[in-house]
Amino acid sequence: MNDPILLAHSLTKAYASTRALAGVDVAVQRGESLAIMGASGSGKTTLLHVLAGIIAPDAGAVTFTPASGVSVEVARMSETKRSQLRRERFGFVFQQGLLIPELTAVENVALALMINGVRRAEATVQAVAWLHSLGLAGMEDRRIGELSGGQAQRVAIARAQVTGAELIFADEPTGALDSITSSEVMDALLWSTTSQGRTLVVVTHDEQVAARCSRVLLMSDGAIVRSEVSA
Repeated sequence: MNDPILLAHSLTKAYASTRALAGVDVAVQRGESLAIMGASGSGKTTLLHVLAGIIAPDAGAVTFTPASGVSVEVARMSETKRSQLRRERFGFVFQQGLLIPELTAVENVALALMINGVRRAEATVQAVAWLHSLGLAGMEDRRIGELSGGQAQRVAIARAQVTGAELIFADEPTGALDSITSSEVMDALLWSTTSQGRTLVVVTHDEQVAARCSRVLLMSDGAIVRSEVSA
């Protein structure tokens, strides 16, 4: 059944004379894992940032339809409203995690809830539960520098999921990891998203990562040139 959680139409974006997006159309289906691939400069990260409301397109529309069924037009929101949407409805995992090194693992995860008004005690309980579910029991009080790269990325995944986000965006989440750790992080990412009925959009250079997603988009010169359903 065609059930897009995110629908983008005619997206364009340019930086000076560089065309990053050239009229992109894309539908992200609810519950799927979508990989976006392409060479450096192909526009894949710009597309992810526009879909996620991190930046606004020069033209085009991005419609987000949550489980509640009340659609919102992301591209037309004010920066304040887009920021609220990102905090409450979207989750993010980046290549280096972008975790706060001065905080412990549990504090990094709980902070995502506390920013949304959840009391510290309750936020901590939920953060601990997510860390345990991702194999980090006993590591709650370690600072980020005391964790391996794969462990730190699992903290980042827990932070992305703890708010109950329906849609997770991951930008090269395994880019700094070796192949074995990369596979383990993808296990955690897919288990915590599509296996729970959530949706994942991931930008990657890694064909093995892309192959684990249910669909792959290939970008070149700001346009989608191929869409493939994974075997």
